[in-house]
Order: sequence, then structure tokens, then C-alpha cells
Amino acid sequence: MNERNSPPANAPFGDRLRHYRDRLGMTRPVLGGLVGRSPDWVKDVEGGRLQQPRLPMLQRLAHVLNVGLDDLVGGPVPIASYTKGAHGSLSSVTDALTDYPIDTGDITPLTSAELAGRASAAWQLWHGSARQRTAVAVVLPDLIRQGRLAARLHDGRERRAAHRELARIYHLVQLYLAFQPVPEMVLLAGDRAMTAAQDSDDPHAIAVAAWYMNHIFRNSGERDAARIDLSQRAMKLLDPERGGEDLARWGLLQLACALSHAKSGREGDALRHWDEAHRAARGLGRAYAHPWLVFGTSMVDAYAVTIQADLTHGGTASRLADRLDLDALPSATRRSFHLTESARAYLMRREPVAAVALLRQAETASPETLKFSPWARSAILELSETGTPATRRDAAALRSSLGLEAA
Repeated sequence: MNERNSPPANAPFGDRLRHYRDRLGMTRPVLGGLVGRSPDWVKDVEGGRLQQPRLPMLQRLAHVLNVGLDDLVGGPVPIASYTKGAHGSLSSVTDALTDYPIDTGDITPLTSAELAGRASAAWQLWHGSARQRTAVAVVLPDLIRQGRLAARLHDGRERRAAHRELARIYHLVQLYLAFQPVPEMVLLAGDRAMTAAQDSDDPHAIAVAAWYMNHIFRNSGERDAARIDLSQRAMKLLDPERGGEDLARWGLLQLACALSHAKSGREGDALRHWDEAHRAARGLGRAYAHPWLVFGTSMVDAYAVTIQADLTHGGTASRLADRLDLDALPSATRRSFHLTESARAYLMRREPVAAVALLRQAETASPETLKFSPWARSAILELSETGTPATRRDAAALRSSLGLEAA
């Protein structure tokens, strides 16, 4: 954490909370809405009239403010259950990511077509498995090495095609690493994906790399202008009038801008870009879903819930959630993610029964997606300790099945 962006080491919790809220330019009503509390609650916590919240709420505040728990409270948080978990194969993937092929004298690289086939198969594992991290962790280490070798050892058109596939591999690595305690590795994967996409000279690859870099910037909370500018510059490489891949990627980048604006509270800009994304998705056909990006009307409609929730419109978000047809999404991890976002919308309206029911559906769709969601982890822990006996029981069962028991 940059010291200029940190409060004094001995600052009380209320001052630290106000510091990080002010750093994002976030008002008390916005922060309160995002964590399911009133503006007066935020004011009382910042003023020291209320004590430091319990750990589930701390986790939610830290997530919204894009700051570590230790930074928020001014010291170590000893209970691991409330922090990001690590997948069992994390070290094998990060080892492959940070390895460098040097001695390549006797190696025959995969052709770009062979590499594309393996990359597509890995993406099918990601979307088709309920435990997608476990599934892709089996193939990712070797896929990373094969992709880097092909991009290094081929020449000309074949080299550029290998770089295009290597970018796709790095996108999958980024998704695998997301919400685990290795933020530097997520940034490395994103940066390498963009570099590979640029080396491919393929506008389609560059556009997708911009989409995934937008996720990194949005989660960091400190590069608001950069993430929107990158998406808009990448859009200029595409011609949506051509339809097909150009239109899908153009719509994806419009969606990236919408999500970024919503995260910053700029409602008009967020809805304007969402409308463009929705128009692009409709232009591809109601039943269309991109083979590995999953862009289409179902995905755009589902992200409308996230946008409204980020804008603190819990009522609108929950009404949109009620109309979603997530069965049309050909991805277990996306279904689980959007069910979790629907639960977030209902919890903003203080409807824990609906929220828990949606979280249980999210677990059914993909327990690993739910387990690695920072918001879901904190919400489940809080719901297991508060609310009605029924919601506490169901949330406690989720907490146990996801391995979130407090130490």
C-alpha cells in the first residue's frame, strides 16, 4: 500500500474508514447502500459512536473500498476464513506463469492450430465444469509452457497466431487466479495477455485483452480513467457494422465501460454504455452466446443487475434479477456469479431469505465460483450469525460446505 494513500498507522478505525471512502470519492449514502447499511450508520462508525463492525462486515467494507482487511483495520486480521482463500493447485499455476523457457534447442513447438485446439478445450472445461478451477488447473501449467514456446519459436504468421492463442491462455490464467491471495500474479497474467495480444497484431485479441484488463483495474479501484480509456481505445480497432466477432467484442467493451462507470457511481454513463452493449447483443441474435467469452443478451441482461447494485439501486437490481433466465447462459461459473449478484441485490433490500436461497442456487451451479467470491464469503458468514433461525441455519450449512468455518 502506498503510504501517501494510507492513514496514519495509529488512526482509529472510523478515521481509516473515512479515509478510504474519501479516497474513492464515495459518499456515505453510496457506501452504506453497497454494504446494506444506512448513511447514518456509516456516519456513526466514522465518528466513533459505533464500534468497529464484526468481521463479516469488515470484509464487505474492504471489498467495496478496494483495500485489504489489514489496511482497513490498521493491523493483522487473524481469522483466515474471512480472507481470500487459495486453490489447492495455486502454486503449480503460478510456478508455470513465472517460469521462462530458455533451453529450447531440441523442442518442436505446437502449431498454432494445435495450440488453439488445446486452448479451446481448456475454455470448455472452465465454462462446463462446476469446479472450474480444479478442472483447468490440471491443464493450465503445461498449456502456459506450450503457448510460450510456440510464441517464441515460430516465425511470421504462425508466430502471430501463436501469440493470439497465448493471450487466450493468459485470460484463463487470470480467471483462475482471480480472488486468490496473489494480486500481483493476476496483474502479471493480464499484462502478459495484453502484450501477447499486441504481438499478434489481431484487433480481436487486443479488444478481449482490454476487457480483462478492465476487470483488473476495476477491482483495484485506483485506475478509473485508465480502464475506461483503454476500453474506448480498443473499441476503435473494431467495426461493429461488420457484425460477428467485431460486434461481439465491441459490445463486450461497451459493457466494460458500463461496469466501470457504475462502480464509480456515474449512472448516466453506465446506462448509456449498457444500452450500447445490449444493442450489440441483440444484433447478434437472442440465442447468441460467444463460444468462450459468453457475450450475448443473457450475459448483458445479467450484468444489468450488477450495474444497478453498484449504483445502490437495490430495488431495481432485484426486480431485474427476478426476470433473468440464467439457464440460457452456457457457463456454470457465469450462472453462479450472476446468482450471487442477484443475492447481493436482495440483501441490499434487507431480504435475507431470498438472498440465502439465491446463494444456495449459486452453490449448486458452481461451488468454486461461490467459494472464491469475496462478497459471498462475507455475506454467508454474516448471514450465518444474524437473521431468522431458518436463514442462519441455511447460511451455516453453506459456510460449512464452502469451508468458511471461523478458526
